[in-house]
Amino acid sequence: MREYELMVIINPEVEDRAVEPTLKKFLEVVTKDNGTVDNVDIWGRRRLAYEIQKKTEGIYAVVNFTATPQTAQELDRVLGLNEAVMRTKIIRPEEQKISAE
Repeated sequence: MREYELMVIINPEVEDRAVEPTLKKFLEVVTKDNGTVDNVDIWGRRRLAYEIQKKTEGIYAVVNFTATPQTAQELDRVLGLNEAVMRTKIIRPEEQKISAE
């Protein structure tokens, strides 16, 4: 099991109150494979740096989760298939290195 961070941009036409239930539905992929969803942080509507699908803003969310690499890959695939999801990025956060001097 590894720790991952997911950044997702959701279509701004999705209602604000529907964002969290929509994310929970996608994150079931993680929990079904014995992974854990550690934190869901919905940033809300933000202006995009450049247009995506002819839209100038999107709803940002950041999710921290623990899962196997295969589960993370499946989550990315499932998110990519949904029309409400404009962009996704899954990364493994770098562990801070403490140097003793």
